[in-house]
Amino acid sequence: MKTFITLSLVFVLFSCKQSTTENTVLAAHTESGTQYAKPNERETIYQFKVSDLYGNAFDFSTLKGKKIMIVNTASECGLTPQYEQLQELYDAYKDSGFVIIGFPANNFGGQEPGSNTQIAAFCKSNYGVTFPMMGKISVKGQDMHQVYQFLTQKSKNGLEDSEVQWNFQKYLIDESGYLVRVVSPKTLPTDQSIISWIKS
Repeated sequence: MKTFITLSLVFVLFSCKQSTTENTVLAAHTESGTQYAKPNERETIYQFKVSDLYGNAFDFSTLKGKKIMIVNTASECGLTPQYEQLQELYDAYKDSGFVIIGFPANNFGGQEPGSNTQIAAFCKSNYGVTFPMMGKISVKGQDMHQVYQFLTQKSKNGLEDSEVQWNFQKYLIDESGYLVRVVSPKTLPTDQSIISWIKS
């Protein structure tokens, strides 16, 4: 009986030691920058920090708890009048936990050729834009911005692979920072399905 008890204690102590060692190793790897993703773990938009049209830092983590629409914009596109509906949507729901983030991009037909300063002036004077507008980036190709790598790659967003088809494609992010829907460029920002999602 004494032998059995002794062996049991040795086994318990060994198990505890092994578990502690594994935790220590995991902690060490985490501190050194190595991250271990849990099965089916999805990335969120909150990891990104960008610069707005005026060169100010913008941290997506400040939007936790809000629904987000991310849209790539252009000043000389047939869809440019969507700025009006975007602003209308923002005005209607900005106090209800909803925000729009615009990313000017010149990837389609050279329809956003201006500088950040020129884009800011255009948005304000022509459409009275007050929702956050970020600095001009690339939304496709070899120089695709990291935010759009997240939005378009299932391995990062956990939802689906997609390609930005044209200016004014919309990506909807839920209150937890997860991508939940990709919306066609031609679908107006004020489409009922988008409004229903904001209200849900």
